[in-house]
Amino acid sequence: MAAGIRTRHARSCRHATGRCNCHPSYEAWAWSKRDAKKIRKTFPTLADARAWRADADRAVRRGAMRSPKPTTLTQAAQEWLDGARAGTIPNRSGDQYKPSALRGYEQALRERILPALGHVRLADLARADVQDLADRLTAQGLSASTVQNTIDPLRVVCGRALRRDLLTIDPTQGLELRRPRGRRDRIASPEEATGLLGVLPDFERALWATALYSGLRRGELRALRFADIDHEERIIRVRRGWDDHEGVIEAKTAAGRRDVPLIARLAPILAAHRLAAGGAPDALVFGLTSERPFYPATVRRRALTAWEAHGLDAIGLHEARHTFASLMIAAGVNAKALSTFMGHANIAITFDVYGHLMPNGGEEARERIDAYLARLDGGAPALHAV
Repeated sequence: MAAGIRTRHARSCRHATGRCNCHPSYEAWAWSKRDAKKIRKTFPTLADARAWRADADRAVRRGAMRSPKPTTLTQAAQEWLDGARAGTIPNRSGDQYKPSALRGYEQALRERILPALGHVRLADLARADVQDLADRLTAQGLSASTVQNTIDPLRVVCGRALRRDLLTIDPTQGLELRRPRGRRDRIASPEEATGLLGVLPDFERALWATALYSGLRRGELRALRFADIDHEERIIRVRRGWDDHEGVIEAKTAAGRRDVPLIARLAPILAAHRLAAGGAPDALVFGLTSERPFYPATVRRRALTAWEAHGLDAIGLHEARHTFASLMIAAGVNAKALSTFMGHANIAITFDVYGHLMPNGGEEARERIDAYLARLDGGAPALHAV
């Protein structure tokens, strides 16, 4: 038998007499000088044991593997949640997690992941365990996006464990998951936006116009104050949002703290709204009171009533945000500026969400560069090769 590997027979096996009558397993081990103990793992075949021992031996020498701790997935998940809430564990962008994101992660862990896998020791969690869970959730009729969202918090918990040498292989990598069938959100044309706003009462008109012509998120609309709207500079300063449980939350990222252009179509609507509301600078622009924000469900219900009465296709606040992005793209605003105005953490998000709206290249690109070079040439005819 190879060094660092031993055969494990069943108790009833007669291997001592030289006649094995069981299906033995194979225990491989590597010595961790750092922990002063063996790191052990059992495999069904000798080939698997040999392969693991070779990898483990190299990993131990590099300091990339340590003796596993008796930490269960439940304990690891709770430690991660505590750190994320305290701000000591950042998200992928290096920023603190939003309260709503943490609530979603905690719900997925509590309702689906931990009841099934919480008892498993973190070091023993295998890809097959996670795949079996995903398959069961799919069999229960959960949508592809729900299954993906369920696995997401497990990914971050395992990713942290991997970086801290508590895992050697990420069990959430290489899973076979269904791809969510993306539902493309409705985008209103400029003419539709005008029609939708025209049938709303004054308060709702100002709110929906801001959503359509500035692209603010729902929480940002709820937390917007009159002092944030600068008519002289023609900008809207986005500095905070509103969380249903936490109340006002300051924007914690550079991308979230941004200035959005106050376009000419929106400026008079907001000016008239402030005059009618008589709001103080620190009052909420769309609040039920100066300190209480609007209820999204109530605002949507009133808008739906008005739109249905006039036979108009309804739109949501998030779809209004997409409409703003489409208007910026149609107007020729470059992707980097659009990313800034939308508050995206990086431009890749902008391309992922709105790339389908951007010019296709080809004929349009050729016409643009031809027009640009013609302007530089003063309209002189192009030279043709002979």
